[in-house]
This record gives sequence, C-alpha cells and structure tokens, in this order.
Amino acid sequence: MMGTVSCFFVFLPHDKSWKTPMLKMKTLNPIPNFNFCLSLKCHYSTSQQNQFTISYLVTNLGFSLETATRASKSVRFKTSEKPDTVIATFRNFGFSDSQISYVVSKAPDILTCNPYKRILPKFEFLFSKGASNSDVVEIVVRSPRILYASLDNRIIPTFEWVRRFFSSDDEVIQYLLKYRCFYGYDSVANNVKLLLDHGVTESNIRHLLLRSPSILSCYDLRKPMNRVKEMGSNDPSNVNVSKALLGIRSMTKSQVFVYKKWGWSDEMVLEAFRKRPVSMLSSEDKINKVMSFWVNELGWNSSALVKRVEIFSYSLENRIIPRGCVISYLISKGLIEKNVELSTPFAVSEKMFLEMYVQRFKEERHNLLKLYQEKMDGGKKIEENGEVSVSY
Repeated sequence: MMGTVSCFFVFLPHDKSWKTPMLKMKTLNPIPNFNFCLSLKCHYSTSQQNQFTISYLVTNLGFSLETATRASKSVRFKTSEKPDTVIATFRNFGFSDSQISYVVSKAPDILTCNPYKRILPKFEFLFSKGASNSDVVEIVVRSPRILYASLDNRIIPTFEWVRRFFSSDDEVIQYLLKYRCFYGYDSVANNVKLLLDHGVTESNIRHLLLRSPSILSCYDLRKPMNRVKEMGSNDPSNVNVSKALLGIRSMTKSQVFVYKKWGWSDEMVLEAFRKRPVSMLSSEDKINKVMSFWVNELGWNSSALVKRVEIFSYSLENRIIPRGCVISYLISKGLIEKNVELSTPFAVSEKMFLEMYVQRFKEERHNLLKLYQEKMDGGKKIEENGEVSVSY
C-alpha cells in the first residue's frame, strides 16, 4: 500500500488542481516524497543484490549463512560472472575448494576484481622469483592480505629489501612461506632503511628477520629504536641492539614493576636489560616464583640476579630449585663462602655443576646427590659418580 500511495503522489505536482489538497495533507500527515521513493527502490535493489551474494557464497563456496552474511557487508554482486571468473582463476592455479573458500572469507571483495589485473601479475612476479605453483598457493592461503597489496608499491619493494639479507631469491621465497607478516605492509622497507640509517648492521637486521620479523612490519620502529638508545645500547653495530629491540617491543610496564617490587632499582633494571634484554621477558608469574624462591626460601639478596638475569629464563623445577638447594646446603655447612658469586652455579652446564658443587665434596657427596635428586622435577636419577642415567 505504501508503494502505491507514494507513486500516486509523485505525479501530483503536474496537476495544479491537486496543489492545495496536497499541501494540506503534507501539513496534517506528511507522506513519502520522490527522494524517499528512490531510497526505497535503492534499498530494495540492494537487498536483492545482497541476497544474491549470500546465496552465491553459500552455494558455491560452502559458506555458512552467518559467514556469508558477514562477507556480504564487504562485497556484493548482481551476477555470477565476476566471481565465477575469479574462482576459475584460483582453480587453474591449483587452489582447492576449501582453500578458495578460506581466501575469500578473508578477502571477500576479491570476487569482484579483474583477476588479470589484480591476481595474475602478483602470481607472475612470485613465479619470476622461483616460486613454484604450490608455493604461490601456500603464500596466498597463509596470508590473503597479499591480494590487497599493491604489486609495485608494496610487494616488489618488500621482496627486494628482504632479498638484501639473503643469498638467493629462493631463500626469500622459503622465508616468505614461513613468515606471513610482510604481505600487504609497506612499513618493512621504511623500517629496514631506518635501521640502516642508524648504523645497525646487516647481520643485526638479519637476526631480527629470523627471530622476530613482526618487528620490521610494525607501524613505527623509530620509538623503540630511540628507547634502546636511552637504555644504554648506544652501539648499533652490537648484536645486542637487535635483542634489545626484541625486549623493548615485548617488555611491559607490569614486568618492570615486578622486578622493582622485589627490590630492584631503576638502575638495576636498566643494567640487567642492557646485558640480557630477551631474558627480561619472562612472565610476571615466572619472575615472582624465581624471586620468591631466591629471596624467601634461600634468603639471598635479589640484587645478585642482576648480573645473571638469564636465570629467569631457566627451568625453575629442573635447574633453579635443585641447584639453589645444593648451594644453600654447602653454605650452611661452611663448605663454600656465602659471599661467593651466587648466580654462577646456575649458569654452568650440569656436568660442570656436578663436578664443582657435588663430586668434589667427598664426605657430603652422597647427601648432596640425594638432595639434588629429590629437588629435581621428575626424579632424575644421578649415580654416585655423578653420571646422569635419565636426562631431561
């Protein structure tokens, strides 16, 4: 009824005899105007188009109704011509139906693109660099974002920057198969250039590429780089710069707070960070457990850990507690001085630890071995001669 009434009044302005009644009716009860009718028509057309898109996604790609409805907010089409062409293109390159469905779910508007302009040139570039057909399929499935990226402005420059740190194109392809964080980002080239401009060596940048590639794709590396310098890593050619960047990007204020809660000053935190930035990244729970055992159970000063901050990355059950108990026992018996470098026994290999702190004390060797084994998680068996029968 609404549609009928609306269409009826659209023609009223052409008949002057209706002018007064129409104005009167507008005053008493406004009715849809011509623009509103067009809006209704547009809404009806869009709704039809939306329903067609949803139906296509469900029927041809196996989407659930919910997934198809969500995808239809990003892409709509009236006919199957374009999506059929895109799907056929993927199939021609060996994409399975499930892989196509996944890619489209992540990049739905790819269905309305011209595959000869948007998809094929990217595939051809990867092929030119030595990628196999299966490599291309895996790269796209691992990161559909590459389908959004500009070939000339992002993909090629990124590839060339990464290539600088590898010996061949094939190595870069294998690297890109493993790490997907570069696809679709233009920050990689900017960040690599920033590091080089700051004097960071290529070996350091390669270390970042292999250890934490997401750092090089972050939006702004300038701030963490400046922070590293503030914390004392002034030599950008030093390998610790890359480790410090990893630490700066990952370390939270709450982690710093935990260290300070156990008596560390700001200077101690900085000193420890400069020495072993990555070792500072233990969870708050792990930091608390190590500190509690060290301070509350062993009665030692937490400042001793500043020089051996890597202890926080060791196993609490299989190294810190067993060795700590042995050293505490030796101190209580007066066999070693308490002012000895307390952190040293935790850093040496197990063979050296047994030789230095167990076997050489012949009269106490049996008790030390028993204590060490009792505290070892999993009950590792150690013979009287110090040989380990079950390794961990």
